[in-house]
Amino acid sequence: MVICGDATQALKLLPDRSVQTVVTSPPYWSLRDYGVENQIGRDDSLSGYVNSVVGAFEQIKRVLRDDGTVWLNVGDSYTSGNRRYRAPDRKNRARAMAVRPPTPEGLKPKDLIGVPWRLAFALQDAGWWIRSEVIWHKPNAHPESVRDRPTKAHETVFLLSKDKDYYYDHEIVKGPRERRLRTVWEIPTEPVKRVNGTADDHPAMMPLSLARCCVAITSRDDSIVLDPYAGSGTTLLAARALGRRWVGIEIKPAFVDLIERRLRLA
Repeated sequence: MVICGDATQALKLLPDRSVQTVVTSPPYWSLRDYGVENQIGRDDSLSGYVNSVVGAFEQIKRVLRDDGTVWLNVGDSYTSGNRRYRAPDRKNRARAMAVRPPTPEGLKPKDLIGVPWRLAFALQDAGWWIRSEVIWHKPNAHPESVRDRPTKAHETVFLLSKDKDYYYDHEIVKGPRERRLRTVWEIPTEPVKRVNGTADDHPAMMPLSLARCCVAITSRDDSIVLDPYAGSGTTLLAARALGRRWVGIEIKPAFVDLIERRLRLA
């Protein structure tokens, strides 16, 4: 089932304790403009962004089983120096934004903000357990036109739990040489495959292999997998491929169309 709407409001439609695991990647703060009303991360303050996600997670906690978990993928960003736009990088023109949030109070121009951990600590304060920080290493990371810092080639994925005890199958996914899974996962990004050449294709698709790994580890056969920020629907595709039931929530109608198209073609 795919629901078109705001995550916090749409989650109220789901029953208590009905979801086994959540695999999700909310819009990143100050990095994308998805061209839809009430989106988060485009022109809200950093604290407003964090509060919006934490508010949605209150509903996620309600719908999650007591032994349930959340895999939360969050990207980081740098301060803008109070520019209210983002110029295109000649190596990545999609990064341009006509509107962007102001520099958070207390930070300096060119500061790395630490958005993933700021959000994780806020969720920890709200009662969630931070069980792991996974580094998603991208061996084919997009180049950047920077000469005063290393090019970014990773993102953060947090494993959060509702309680100190939760379902986790450490045998189902192995690391290199069949060892127990480590906290650095090398997973290439997957190129965006344009279906019809129009702008409704998603600019930041999660790799299917990343979503499959998360779904497999923390969900049982025929349990329900949720993505409240469904984007291009990768979590839903992974859940279906593994025989799980699934629910996706997405605020942008064009992305809902994209999800349905990907599900039909898979």
